[in-house]
Amino acid sequence: MISKKAKYAIKALKVLTEEYGKGPVLISYISAREHIPKKFLEAILLELRNHGILQSQKGKGGGYLLRVDPARVNLAQVLRVIDGPIAPTPCVSLNFYVKCDDCEDEVACALKPIMERVRDANLGVYENTTLLAFQNPSMIETKEIPIGAAAGEMSEAGSEATSRMTA
Repeated sequence: MISKKAKYAIKALKVLTEEYGKGPVLISYISAREHIPKKFLEAILLELRNHGILQSQKGKGGGYLLRVDPARVNLAQVLRVIDGPIAPTPCVSLNFYVKCDDCEDEVACALKPIMERVRDANLGVYENTTLLAFQNPSMIETKEIPIGAAAGEMSEAGSEATSRMTA
C-alpha cells in the first residue's frame, strides 16, 4: 500500500503534468484542486524538487513545474523518492535489500518467492506508467491475473473466477 504522502505526491504531479509547458503552478492552486493540506503539500513538493523531478521559481509568477518531460518520469521514481523501497518485504528489495529480522534461512523461506512476484508485478506497473498517463489514461495497460496464477499460466478455473469477479 502506498502512503497518503505518496498519493498526494501523485495527485500533485497529475496537476503539474496537465499544466506542463504553461509555466509555474502555485501550491495554493494544487492544494485547493486536489484537496491536499497546503503545509503537507509544501513538504512533498520540496522533496520532489530536491530529487530533480520538480523545479521551483520564487516571486511573482512563481510556483512549481516539472523539471523534465512527463514522459521521462515514472511512478516508480516518484514512489521511491516519497516512500523509499517499493518491495513488500525488505529481503526482496532490489535497491534497499535488508535481511528480514525473523528469517532463519532465506533459501528455505516460503514467503520470499511470493513477495518477489508481488514486487515484480507492482514494479511492472509503476515503471511502465509515466506521468503522461494522466493526460491519456488509455496509456495504462491492465491485465487481470487471478490469485495463484502466474502471467501466462491461467487455468480454466482461474479464468472462470476472473470472469465472475469482473462481471
